[in-house]
Amino acid sequence: MTNSSSQSEPRPAFQQAGLKVEKLEEFEQLQSALKRVFDQQRAESFLRLLQRKGVPVRDFERVLRERLLEAADAALAKGGKGAKQLYEALSVSDQAQIREQYLTALEDIDLPLREKYRKLYRYY
Repeated sequence: MTNSSSQSEPRPAFQQAGLKVEKLEEFEQLQSALKRVFDQQRAESFLRLLQRKGVPVRDFERVLRERLLEAADAALAKGGKGAKQLYEALSVSDQAQIREQYLTALEDIDLPLREKYRKLYRYY
């Protein structure tokens, strides 16, 4: 016999353990840029840019190398340091948190938009 009440209870949302950020200024600059790039009104233009450049969405290193975050976010472009420079200044754990935020933001894009750019989302 199964417990039907446990099946109907909502499961708590996953929460990542909070890790202390070592280089807060650089981290926050990148985090803010990601929030702007993946804003609901701007996400499609970023996906279009990736498509034009032939960059798979999950290739974060290439996004940094080709300065695509700067191309998609004027505030980051004017900030003096590029996304790659900011990213490289971070500790390994900070870099991992930024990468995770980037990948999570990709998956949080509305499904119709993800479907429109499904070729970018394919694994190779």
